[in-house]
Amino acid sequence: MTATQMRALVLTAHGAPLQISRVERPAAAEGQVLVRIKASGVNPLDLKISNGQAAHARHPLPAILGIDLAGIVESVGAGVAGFRPGDEVYGMTGGVGGLQGSLAEFVAADARLLAPKPQNLGMREAAALPLILITAWEGLLDRAHVHGGQKVLIHGGAGGVGHIAVQLARAFGAEVFATGSRRDEAFIERLGAAFIDRETPIDAYVAEHTAGRGFDLIYDTVGGAVLDASFNAVARFGHVVSALGWGAHSLAPLSFRAATYSGVFTLLPLLTGEGRAHHGEILREATKLIEAGKIAPRLDPRHFSLETTGEAHAAVKDGHAAGRVVVDIGERTRVSSPS
Repeated sequence: MTATQMRALVLTAHGAPLQISRVERPAAAEGQVLVRIKASGVNPLDLKISNGQAAHARHPLPAILGIDLAGIVESVGAGVAGFRPGDEVYGMTGGVGGLQGSLAEFVAADARLLAPKPQNLGMREAAALPLILITAWEGLLDRAHVHGGQKVLIHGGAGGVGHIAVQLARAFGAEVFATGSRRDEAFIERLGAAFIDRETPIDAYVAEHTAGRGFDLIYDTVGGAVLDASFNAVARFGHVVSALGWGAHSLAPLSFRAATYSGVFTLLPLLTGEGRAHHGEILREATKLIEAGKIAPRLDPRHFSLETTGEAHAAVKDGHAAGRVVVDIGERTRVSSPS
């Protein structure tokens, strides 16, 4: 491999295994930062793109997947301020919209999408955060303006976006409730939320936790029937946010409560170029909460490399990962079993 090349995982056909290839190493153009990638977070969307099930991600083949990264600045392009070689950074920088992903040794990323890595997190922990952190922030802060004194319900509180949303709502002073399966109960309670079994009827948990009034703010991270349930569990003049509001839903229950609804589509700045600076701003603000010990990712303990990324994807697909799955870049270790 020459100095102008790097190792990367390339998807050449939907449904085909990812192939380790030698490709041209990018250079930082104007407004970009060249990052030596140390860790790549795995998201369910990566699997959908790989299988040709995510037309909305608009990622043409051949493609390098991987949306989230953490790494070290190698060089900066013209017009970039605030970063210099040697800086540790993290961000949601590609893997969709034709932008190179993070399953590679280097990436030339839009500097606006990056932020300094939280000092109290390692590369693996930081790489697990950007997409879920930005998605939670956009819903709770940008759309719903969460604040103290509110009763906030997070649907799917043990999931990727969900467990960050629980912590974020609590950091802003809300009283938080979260739905999940019985196996998630202890984890959700450790996050500081009141657990609600997802099999509990809506009327029962609304009565128990809000005296029938409903929740001031509901964040749905599940979609489908759970979003419909949210419209029936929100308080009058309340707000419902969903990161998966892609189906057909009746707005009547929402309208009769004079409540409002917002959708979150976190990929939009990557796909259109609009709003990219806000992603970097979110990460910078969230870093303050992370360094204050108010937000931390749940990380699967297994280690994966470029060579074992297929096993990392399988760990996400089978639903048995004990937290966020991360691929170590530049390492050639085999997958290790959970401790």
